[in-house]
Amino acid sequence: MAYVVTESCIRCKYMDCVEVCPVDCFYEGANMLVISPDECIECGVCQPECPAEAIIAESDPGAEQWRTLNATYAAQWPNITRKGTPPTDADAWKNAPDKFAAFDPTAAPRP
Repeated sequence: MAYVVTESCIRCKYMDCVEVCPVDCFYEGANMLVISPDECIECGVCQPECPAEAIIAESDPGAEQWRTLNATYAAQWPNITRKGTPPTDADAWKNAPDKFAAFDPTAAPRP
């Protein structure tokens, strides 16, 4: 069972999970990260590192839609291997409900 990033990451994007991933399977969008389900080795070390509790096992209830979204955008967005700076308003968005309306499908801007 791979892990997937869910709606809780939107507008938070803390990136603590990226630092511990042994296979670099995270990809970065403008305001969210995703995990490539095909690259994830199911180790689970990323899950407890997420301050927004946005990472779940793909076998969890409700995970299917997130597996699809993660797979789709992992194929489009750039791979991220190091923790970057989260958005300045990440803490304000951390516990916000219904964040999917704020999802930005564009890739993270590159320096």
